[in-house]
Amino acid sequence: MATAAPSAASRIAVVTGASSGIGAATARQLAAAGYRVVLTARRKDRIETLAKEINAAGHSATAYQLDVTDRAAVDEFATAFKTVGVLVNNAGGALGADPVATGDPADWRQMYETNVIGTLNLTQALLPKLEASGDGTVVVVSSTAGHATYEGGAGYVAAKHGAHVLAETLRLEIVGKPVRVIEIAPGMVRTDEFALTRFGGDEEKAAKVYEGVAEPLTADDVADTITWAVTRPSHVNIDLLIVRPRAQASNTKVYRELS
Repeated sequence: MATAAPSAASRIAVVTGASSGIGAATARQLAAAGYRVVLTARRKDRIETLAKEINAAGHSATAYQLDVTDRAAVDEFATAFKTVGVLVNNAGGALGADPVATGDPADWRQMYETNVIGTLNLTQALLPKLEASGDGTVVVVSSTAGHATYEGGAGYVAAKHGAHVLAETLRLEIVGKPVRVIEIAPGMVRTDEFALTRFGGDEEKAAKVYEGVAEPLTADDVADTITWAVTRPSHVNIDLLIVRPRAQASNTKVYRELS
């Protein structure tokens, strides 16, 4: 294990993909809401820095290096807890924007492994801990891509549809147990890495995604939505919440102020 796991507590919130973007912002906001956050990601240095920041602010955070696609590592991670209050399945991402005819199967496979199998791994490993808390919450951060298709996005769309179906089916299967299943589906969110990663580090292509859009969503906007849903009374379940910037009416219709 790369980093010592925290002691168990019912107010623990595990956040995957916490090294940047929505994951990091969600960890900060859940910590401020009183949760003891466990930050997981592959990039150990980033989550350790974030944990120090959160702790310095008077909250509680622990960093734990983890690849969500490594089932053995996930299962070992889960043994550190007796109960968990919240699991935020945020790890994911997009690779490429090629049409179906020329899409790279390796990119498709990686997106499915991270967005779907990674979510499955953490959910399966921690579901007994969430149930043991007597008041657990599973959050799946999907995307509007999981609800509507668009050209050049089939690989990512397929993966996020998988994440959406996982959340929807899990909710049916565990009804009656003390665990909520919440899906948050963001639209256009401008973060430091999402588009840049999708286009293999091409800054020009990444910038064009947001060109002319005055106010895309920020990571904090989405984190605020996640935290709001998680902190509703226990009997209230936000099944699905789609959140977009005002300038985005659909995945394919965005208002851009171009000169």
